[in-house]
Amino acid sequence: MLDLDVYAQLGDLKETDYRNTLAIATIIELLIKNGMMTRREFARMASRLDHMTVEEIKILRAR
Repeated sequence: MLDLDVYAQLGDLKETDYRNTLAIATIIELLIKNGMMTRREFARMASRLDHMTVEEIKILRAR
């Protein structure tokens, strides 16, 4: 019975992850379409954030 609960929870997480990813992709596309950023700017920022520590990101948010 516990196994079924775990599998159900995993299924729910996959659905949530999919919906969050879809929402983020939609926002990115709208930003690009409306000229607020380019794909290159997005890629640069994503790479920069990927290489930052959690503390550096907190400082960046506080600005």
